[in-house]
Amino acid sequence: MPAPNLYAVQLDIVWEDKAANFRKVEALVDAAAPAPGSLVVLPEMFSCGFSMNLAVTRQGAEREDEAFIAALARKHGVFITGGVVSRGAGEMGRNDAVVFSPEGKLVARYTKIHPFSGGGESQGHEAGSEIVTFEWGGFVVAPFVCYDLRFPEIFRAAARKGANLFVVMALWPVKRQQHWLTLLQARAIENQAYAVGVNRVGREPELLYAGRSVVVDPHGVIIADAGEREHILPATLEPEVVHSWRRDFPALRDAHWPTA
Repeated sequence: MPAPNLYAVQLDIVWEDKAANFRKVEALVDAAAPAPGSLVVLPEMFSCGFSMNLAVTRQGAEREDEAFIAALARKHGVFITGGVVSRGAGEMGRNDAVVFSPEGKLVARYTKIHPFSGGGESQGHEAGSEIVTFEWGGFVVAPFVCYDLRFPEIFRAAARKGANLFVVMALWPVKRQQHWLTLLQARAIENQAYAVGVNRVGREPELLYAGRSVVVDPHGVIIADAGEREHILPATLEPEVVHSWRRDFPALRDAHWPTA
């Protein structure tokens, strides 16, 4: 069997404590020792939790959060994508997924298109508007963030741009866990793509998280499941699984794009 090439970091995030979360992430990745060229995925807002305190989350994001990811990517010679809060217009922030190369270079930045209004996020984070992709390991990867998962049209738009691997970093509470699993499977089936969902475990002041980071294949089968504890989930993704299914079954080729 091929060696794992993707590592999902299921983290118990310490509330609003960047230094503590940096130490946790580095220790977990060091212990996993991912092979050079692998893709390591961190949760949404991995350094602070789902806090709307922009004085904490946005403060020094490029200098601290992104510099940490870049340094860790260089240390292990891997791609790392994770969720950070960057500066938006005025006093607003942006809930971003950033991707760094094994050389520590920024290769992609996606801004969450759907800030979660139910959690007050849309009041502090401005919405993105662009689908972003990057190439890794024979895949075209489209990163998304949490609430985006409920909006199938942006995943189909990514598939139309060539994406065949979706990475969804999230802070998805346990009370909606079944939605998380079902929607990840649906996005994979609809688009004949892998869908990787990376969630946190543990508790924040108002919410409980049970993890269940998963890797879903293009048939909707969960091929790796992190369960409910803090650890790194390794998985093997194979481009030919996508290519052969898209070649043999015509769902994407038969899709029509009606105008309103």
